[in-house]
Amino acid sequence: MESLHPNPEYAITLSGVSVKYRAPNERVGTLKEYVIRRLQGRIKHASFWALRDITFDVNRGEVFGLIGHNGAGKSTLLKVIARVLRPSEGRVVIRGLVAPLLELGAGFHPELSGRENVILNGAMFGFSRLEMEDKVERIIEFSELRDFIDAPMRTYSSGMWARLGFAVATDVNPSILILDEVLAVGDEAFQRKCIARIEEFREDGATILLVTHNTTLVEQMCQRAALLDHGHLRMVGEAGQVAAAYRQSQTA
Repeated sequence: MESLHPNPEYAITLSGVSVKYRAPNERVGTLKEYVIRRLQGRIKHASFWALRDITFDVNRGEVFGLIGHNGAGKSTLLKVIARVLRPSEGRVVIRGLVAPLLELGAGFHPELSGRENVILNGAMFGFSRLEMEDKVERIIEFSELRDFIDAPMRTYSSGMWARLGFAVATDVNPSILILDEVLAVGDEAFQRKCIARIEEFREDGATILLVTHNTTLVEQMCQRAALLDHGHLRMVGEAGQVAAAYRQSQTA
């Protein structure tokens, strides 16, 4: 039975978390067609569980890895932890300011400039415009995008979106940082720079949830990890053991 008073040493507590989605059984070409068929009662839906009974804790100050194949439920779980998505069942307890970098450039507006998006994203974290104007030069410097910072973000490459997104998310001093495959984009020098910043957060006691297919990075950066498979939690344990189990599942 779930405790009414979860351990305060945990930054993240997941207890019996499940997420159910509903999807039409057949493809509908347009929104108008969907609405008409829905009103006529001709749309049938199928339900499926993206996550099923996920239970684990992440300690304060821990770098925790999340591993799994595409479609395993990793992104859905991160959205639940980031409070973007409510679970269908179960309980989620988060202690601290969460900075989620769930997708490359998530939250950026393509018609706004990089500078405007930095200030807008800061507002989403609760910072005033004045506070963000103090931070913006440091963010630009880290992202190495000074020559492009006043151009619309629709002109940026995916790697440039990732650079700016990482720079913003890691400058707001969150107590919990969620990183979803952000180190898969960018050149090797910038990846090293990102890893160094993650190390700084770890030394300062921040909790980091790292999603990546790079098992070497999990072994290098994380204390523990969880392995997801088709929405089910297959394993939680020491990072090296979980990484090895994932590699073995990929060759099976």
